[in-house]
Amino acid sequence: MNAKFSLITMGLLMAVSSFTYAADVAPVMDSKSCESPKYPKAALMNEETGTVTMGFLIATDGKVVESKIEKSSGSKSLDKAALSALSLCKFKSGTKDGKPDQLWAKVDFVWKLE
Repeated sequence: MNAKFSLITMGLLMAVSSFTYAADVAPVMDSKSCESPKYPKAALMNEETGTVTMGFLIATDGKVVESKIEKSSGSKSLDKAALSALSLCKFKSGTKDGKPDQLWAKVDFVWKLE
């Protein structure tokens, strides 16, 4: 009797733990759906470089609902150009508990001179 009870209890615990620990899956950008940001002329002339970290709130249809700068590249013009261009990208929507949901995606863009 104890063995049956243990198996049933273990089965229930596994079911509950898998439900409780269901992971969120972040949205993923489709880089082919938009153009890469263009280097602002003034930033190019001043040889400005850096990495900008942005946050994009993605709807279940893959469109950007909201965007923000999380960490600046050190240049407002580079930050603005990256945010404007990448806000036009489509994303594969994220999921929460296995269902499509509106979630934030974090994107880094590196500005470098070549």
